[in-house]
Amino acid sequence: MDQISKAGRYAGGAPVAEAVRSGFVESRHHGSVAILDGTGSLVASAGDPHGVVFPRSSNKLMQAAAMLRAGFAPSDDAELALAAASHHGEPMHVAGVLAMLDRAGLDVAALACPADLPLNEDARRQVASPAPVFMNCSGKHAGMLLTCLAAGWPIADYVDPAHPLQQAIRWEVERLSGERVTATGVDGCGAPVLALSLTGLARAFWNAVSAPAGTPERRVADAMRAHPELMSGTGAADAGLMRAVPGLLSKSGAEGVVAVAVPGVGAIATKVDDGAARARLPVTVAALRHLGLAGEELTAVADTPLLGGGRPVGEVRAVAAFVPASG
Repeated sequence: MDQISKAGRYAGGAPVAEAVRSGFVESRHHGSVAILDGTGSLVASAGDPHGVVFPRSSNKLMQAAAMLRAGFAPSDDAELALAAASHHGEPMHVAGVLAMLDRAGLDVAALACPADLPLNEDARRQVASPAPVFMNCSGKHAGMLLTCLAAGWPIADYVDPAHPLQQAIRWEVERLSGERVTATGVDGCGAPVLALSLTGLARAFWNAVSAPAGTPERRVADAMRAHPELMSGTGAADAGLMRAVPGLLSKSGAEGVVAVAVPGVGAIATKVDDGAARARLPVTVAALRHLGLAGEELTAVADTPLLGGGRPVGEVRAVAAFVPASG
């Protein structure tokens, strides 16, 4: 029996989005959403907001906060945003990671993340072969290495769950989410991924944007919001959402996960069951509207067109029915 079986599995979600092509519904996505209000309380949901999921890269906010608490001293907010990034491998991202490593006297060979190609199409065409520095988590890994050096921890095996760095990250994840980590897995980059409920994930983001200025979690949230393209990429969904709503923090993860928070308004965590990235944004925008946010900018960023013959012929639209939280 694996860890997730012992912890209790995610029950699965409700219909949250559908793909409409030429007026015909050709696909449906199921998922779950946890919606917190401006006090950090769960007020509405769809599907299973309490089941255990792997937040994947949505955990990076908490990982970076743990790095700061352990002694990581980024040169500026841009570097801190990169340490919390799922970057697209553009020149600005690669240069930032290399600068971090160079400042610590480390070579790219120290990165434990696998070789990959940039996510950005233009950047991908400019490189000859995959490399760890192009991998979307290389900023996080560089931050982890610098944290180990600052704390006096070994850099060998820094992705081992038993390493002091990963133990510090686990403590921070539990502190910000307000719940115990119930499962540990291996993320796509090789670092540990820690399981939380969607409610716990949303709570961590709400705690970060609501924390006093200067605290580790608030510093990370502020850096990510100040540098949206650096912590994601040019044209990325996270950057678009943060540009559309001033003060909003957004961090997507693989397999259909995204968490957002707006100071004084609330926080949302979404999981699309089939892992489809295309459904995340329409569903999250629908949840933001449930919290009372509106505007043309928000409507524009929610648009996920379906193409036919190179032109828009439909869309992926939210159909989630949010129900009030019980109790």
